[in-house]
Amino acid sequence: MNTDIENLFKDKVLGHPAGLFVLFFTEMWERFSYYGMRALLVLFLISSITDGGFGWEKAEALSLYGTYTMGVYLTPVFGGLIADKLLGYRWAVIIGALIMTLGHAAMAVETPLFLYIGLGCLMIGNGLFKPNMTSIVSYMYKNHEEKKDGAYSIFYMGVNAGAFLGIMLCGYIGENYSWSLGFGLAGIFMFIGMLQFYFTQNIFGSIGLSPKKMKALSLESIGKDGDQDFVEENVEEEKTPAKVVVDRLIAVGVFCIFTVFFWAAFEQAGGSMTIFAGEYTQRVLTGTYGTLFKYVDALLTILPLGIITYVLYLLYKKTFAKYAMGNIILSISFIVIWGIVGWKINRDFSSDRVEVPATWFGILNSLFIITLAPFFSKWWESRYNMSGPLKFGLGLLLLGLGFGFLAMGSQDIIAGEPIVKVSMFWLIAAYLFHTMGELCISPVSLSYISKLVPAKWIGFMFGVYYLFIAMGNKLAGTVGSYIEEIEKAYSISGFFLIFTIIPVVAGLLIASLSPLMKKLMHGVK
Repeated sequence: MNTDIENLFKDKVLGHPAGLFVLFFTEMWERFSYYGMRALLVLFLISSITDGGFGWEKAEALSLYGTYTMGVYLTPVFGGLIADKLLGYRWAVIIGALIMTLGHAAMAVETPLFLYIGLGCLMIGNGLFKPNMTSIVSYMYKNHEEKKDGAYSIFYMGVNAGAFLGIMLCGYIGENYSWSLGFGLAGIFMFIGMLQFYFTQNIFGSIGLSPKKMKALSLESIGKDGDQDFVEENVEEEKTPAKVVVDRLIAVGVFCIFTVFFWAAFEQAGGSMTIFAGEYTQRVLTGTYGTLFKYVDALLTILPLGIITYVLYLLYKKTFAKYAMGNIILSISFIVIWGIVGWKINRDFSSDRVEVPATWFGILNSLFIITLAPFFSKWWESRYNMSGPLKFGLGLLLLGLGFGFLAMGSQDIIAGEPIVKVSMFWLIAAYLFHTMGELCISPVSLSYISKLVPAKWIGFMFGVYYLFIAMGNKLAGTVGSYIEEIEKAYSISGFFLIFTIIPVVAGLLIASLSPLMKKLMHGVK
């Protein structure tokens, strides 16, 4: 309702409603758990039994990885519908988070049966959680369309703050101590995220309540100014010509199709790129380089965590009086995280030998997101903003260039000879360009769907969007599972060249469709 939306905008943090940052931290802990587990999954599966893993073949592990990530994005189709028709966005988020907590607990048992039970719970829980978080953001900015791109970019920064911490800490503990502890840590913070959201949910007013409660509130308030506006907006939406609605849905469909190309390449990060980091990248550092890495790694950990802690402080000042319990739970989680980070840094500086974990490279994507998201947010709000199709085209081009670095850097690698190790520079450069591409596509996609789709279909259409991401993720796992075959027949460089050419061609194609897409969007910018 409009009254709730305007009330949200009264208490601001960094120019946006405090409620956005409640979602920011809830999503952050969910992504902590997801990416922390994802960083370990393939490495755990292909590790030998003597090293505590399952000893699977790479093709088998990557295929399961693709199926799991597909399921994670497939279930939101149903989660969006369930929230729209029955639960409402808030309870869908809470129940989904609880189911995912159980899934992480099952993963920590480390048996094949519990592995599948855990992955199943994670897929189901994510289906309830993922689309409905973005739906709440969409409703919050119903009358502030000009700030949506910036809001989704900030929200996306929260996503990647969680990914950064999850990969850093779960990956470090899993590789150096025990897979179970790595998987278990992911579950603990998923549970914390759920509690924080549950105790702070009233900040959203009536936004996200179940359809039954929303209807009751509307009937009780007929004749009041806020609800009269709400009714008038619904009437206005119904007056939108059917042809305009259809054209806009076609535009959403085009964006979704090109999303498949993006994620099919981008999701190599958790599969083939992790294997490349583990087997073909020089990760043992000595002397000055080892010492330098210790300081850089410590700085990379402390600075982003410090920034996020400052955001927590700003939220704390605005919301503690009304939502003390949620703030206390969130504060405790940060105290624990700072403790783990302190222990990790102390351990690293106490050791003479430096071996960069294979999972460490995964934090680069999140680090670059945290660093670059404010810049892209300002860009999208400036007069230099580009149309959606051009953003998509640029994003795919940048993604392809990132894989170009990997193709170039791996030219001297011979199949079956992991003795050849290449510089870490190639992976760092790839992640930088992939991140810039992601910032042009992922948060922008969420924003455009919220603008182009009628309000009553928002939850469902976010689910449809995740269905296309699911296709891309499964395709990523399927193609990635051929890494050994392609490497033997051609080279590892040839494998990465595939992911260079296809995104570049797709990017040029959607950029060329920009005039047609503008017509289909009927004035939506």
